[in-house]
Amino acid sequence: MRFSPAALALSLVFATVSSAGFGQSADVDIKARSVEYMQKGEAAQHQGNLELAMDLYETSLAVDPRNGSAFIALAQIARVQKLPGKAIRLYREALILDPNNLDALAGQGEALVQRGALEKAKINLSRIETLCRTRCPQTAQLSSVITSAEKQPVMSAEAVALKPKVGDEKPEAN
Repeated sequence: MRFSPAALALSLVFATVSSAGFGQSADVDIKARSVEYMQKGEAAQHQGNLELAMDLYETSLAVDPRNGSAFIALAQIARVQKLPGKAIRLYREALILDPNNLDALAGQGEALVQRGALEKAKINLSRIETLCRTRCPQTAQLSSVITSAEKQPVMSAEAVALKPKVGDEKPEAN
């Protein structure tokens, strides 16, 4: 009698846990319509129509938000448009879906270099090297981008000497 409330509670927990496992679907495939929009977006991107490509990639994500390739494609377009902050955010979304996506890691590293964050890009490079035991194309590409960015001179405010203009002088007080 005194164990019946505990037994009842325990059986309720087991029934809830076991039924939750049956309710989950094993759907890991990207929806076919999402893939179809991705292919149309790639065709538009190859033709140079970036606006249409962005619309098709976004439609692909609306159909299936788990399509990491669409995030990567949108991020590539953002990098071409010189929007590295947007590209980094989109690559991050792809990495949330698949933390070991080499293309997303490399692309995010290139966007970080474009933004001037070389140390963070080097972290991405070391992660790619860890994930890819052999020489991957992503490793070579990101390391060459980092190397070329390190060779460029860094401009600082002290390096630029301002020359006063004639109209910038203050009038003398009498």
